[in-house]
Amino acid sequence: MEYNGGSVVAMVGKNCVAIASDLRLGNQALTIATNFEKIFPITDRIMLGMAGLATDVLTLRDRFRFRVNMYTIKEEREIEPETFAHLVSSTLYEKRFGPYFIEPVIAGLSKGTNKPFIASADTIGCLNFAKDFVVCGTATDKLFGVAESLWEPDLEPEDLFETISQTLMNAVDRDAFSGWGAIVHLITPEKVVTRQLRARMD
Repeated sequence: MEYNGGSVVAMVGKNCVAIASDLRLGNQALTIATNFEKIFPITDRIMLGMAGLATDVLTLRDRFRFRVNMYTIKEEREIEPETFAHLVSSTLYEKRFGPYFIEPVIAGLSKGTNKPFIASADTIGCLNFAKDFVVCGTATDKLFGVAESLWEPDLEPEDLFETISQTLMNAVDRDAFSGWGAIVHLITPEKVVTRQLRARMD
């Protein structure tokens, strides 16, 4: 995970969910780019964040896009967040003997109930469902520490945005492999709000 660096965090709020990542792409300690996005829209209500080896991030982005499109054509309905989490898990587990070096984070809202959903997985697809927040990447330890302090149940959308932003910014400041700005996606029943954050550029 340290080769290209990067961190992703997702948090649950009141009928909303947020997912955020840093924007650094590195070759270990050498920074190559400061605009490498790690979060991709799957549907209007589901986002997937991936931290780890950049080539595998891009490969899996295309593979998941293909598999979700096939699901939509076959089932004639939009995929639900929990179903997508299992699709991610099975895709990673297929390659368990030579795994993709990524850790995924899934965030979304269920279509009928607007119930927030977040999950993460390890490199071979072992799912971790949470009711508060999930993290992955090189700043995992720092993200857990800050998130434990700042997160509260039933946060309103703007409060959730502030909480996840402060969590990510403070955590990546203490990690040499993450940082150089951040991007936050806030998913509500009405819309998805995307904001880019300026951070320390060193």
